[in-house]
Amino acid sequence: MLELNTDLEGKQAFFGPAFSMFKANGYSLCGNWEYDRAYFDGMLWREGGETIYIRLPFHVVSGLLDDGGALIQFNKPYVIKHVVNTGLDRDGNALLTAAGGLSQFQEPLDRDGQIRDKSRWETEGEQAIDYIVDRINDLFVS
Repeated sequence: MLELNTDLEGKQAFFGPAFSMFKANGYSLCGNWEYDRAYFDGMLWREGGETIYIRLPFHVVSGLLDDGGALIQFNKPYVIKHVVNTGLDRDGNALLTAAGGLSQFQEPLDRDGQIRDKSRWETEGEQAIDYIVDRINDLFVS
């Protein structure tokens, strides 16, 4: 994990408009969100089973996350690397899982893989955040 120093940290916005803007720019809301905190994830690079993501964590200042009017505040963003098994899932429950639709994806082999060329990914992550901040600057409350 590489923490990034950007202008995004500490900024506040309303969730609904921020969500729409992030989605329009290729980011998604992380599936493991809570009513008081979550992440926007964007993909920086993918090759084979390795993916480098930029993760933009935030917490709810007022309201609940399932309300577009919730006020959110961004925390320190970071870059992470996931490594997944690109082969067949040999788990004995794979057929049951596929048939029942309980799980669409395999768990990453390494959720926080070692990132090589750290300065490159710090720079790319900071540039990606600068791009987003420029586009959502009018959405910030503070």
